[in-house]
Amino acid sequence: MRAVVQRVSSAAVTVDGQTVGALDLGDGELGLVALIGVTHDDDAAAAAKLADKIWRLRIFTGGDGPERSAADVGAPILVISQFTLYANTEKGRRPSWNAAAPGPVAEPLVDAVADGLRAAGATVATGRFGAHMEVALCNDGPVTLILET
Repeated sequence: MRAVVQRVSSAAVTVDGQTVGALDLGDGELGLVALIGVTHDDDAAAAAKLADKIWRLRIFTGGDGPERSAADVGAPILVISQFTLYANTEKGRRPSWNAAAPGPVAEPLVDAVADGLRAAGATVATGRFGAHMEVALCNDGPVTLILET
């Protein structure tokens, strides 16, 4: 599995003009947006590992620098499926999506990441799998990291 994680001061995802997931952040509060990609050999263990990595990743400031995790500060997380994270762009200008797992494989694993975060104590919002989503966010820092299992 692959994730692009961004520390944000605001984030929301809409489908057909309706907000389906958003982070409820107060003034000065931060959260995370986690874009999740699934490939063919991923499984429930990879989803659990990725959820734990996202929850415990030390990217929030405390004292002298980024030394606190979402778990430490209680940061909410917006989880959004993103099959394009497995695009192959080595040849030409047309991406290949062959490395991305099909929906019936990917959807339960993206759900497992969100469920794993909730089980760990996170407040989690989600996008809508397979829908055309519009994601609005304000990246804080900016902090953007790529995680892999």
